[in-house]
Amino acid sequence: MAREIIHSDKAPKAIGTYSQAVKIGDTVYLSGQIPLVPETMELVEGDMETQIRRVFDNLSAVTEAAGGSLADIAKLNIFLTDLGHFSVVNEVMASYFQQPYPARAAIGVASLPKGAQVEMDAVMVLTG
Repeated sequence: MAREIIHSDKAPKAIGTYSQAVKIGDTVYLSGQIPLVPETMELVEGDMETQIRRVFDNLSAVTEAAGGSLADIAKLNIFLTDLGHFSVVNEVMASYFQQPYPARAAIGVASLPKGAQVEMDAVMVLTG
């Protein structure tokens, strides 16, 4: 099966040796997104809710570039430098996703790129 590299100018460009997403067949593997503003490549200013929304907006832009949407995400991984923010993730996620929700993991980590407090990656399956 051929690999297709997915790119969106509406999401932050890769800051390392990776692609925003890779599509193989109907499956799209989305790289981790932190709360970078695509136009400035700087972390969004604001509280944790603002940061989480920026991450979901970034993921959404990449899913759309691949021909899908957040609703097509089958597996979502959330990395937090403080698991105390988990309830905020749930609140914000409820405004971006509807049931049935994707499978999900939330992992506490010591640090993230650029000093971010949250990062998410995902696996999406296109069914259309």
